[in-house]
Amino acid sequence: MSNNCILTAEQAELSIRRIAYQIYELNGKESTVIIAGIMTNGNKLAEAIATKLKSISDLKVINCQVHLDKKNPRNPVKISLDESTYKNKSVIIVDDVLHSGSTLIYTVCHFLQVPLKQCKVAVM
Repeated sequence: MSNNCILTAEQAELSIRRIAYQIYELNGKESTVIIAGIMTNGNKLAEAIATKLKSISDLKVINCQVHLDKKNPRNPVKISLDESTYKNKSVIIVDDVLHSGSTLIYTVCHFLQVPLKQCKVAVM
């Protein structure tokens, strides 16, 4: 069985850095940004992005986990933060890959039930 490497560690780090800078550029005037990682691998990527973002900016970065039944995404989405924490804030939804897009669509729909300053998506 062959082991296909999509990105080297260096390429992944450069991508994370680029995403963090792009988030900072879009949210430089905000006091707080919410980084919402879709469990499990999307959350790992979200944590890496949040760490980089904290190192390059003075933004208050709040991480949260998104729990979604990927086999049946119509089941309720669960967020590790109380709704009041992300209400009227800038939310960045992070996932590791984009297959059909349904995971992101259901997650975005959940967040859009609450007034937000903006909702963006970051995918490796």
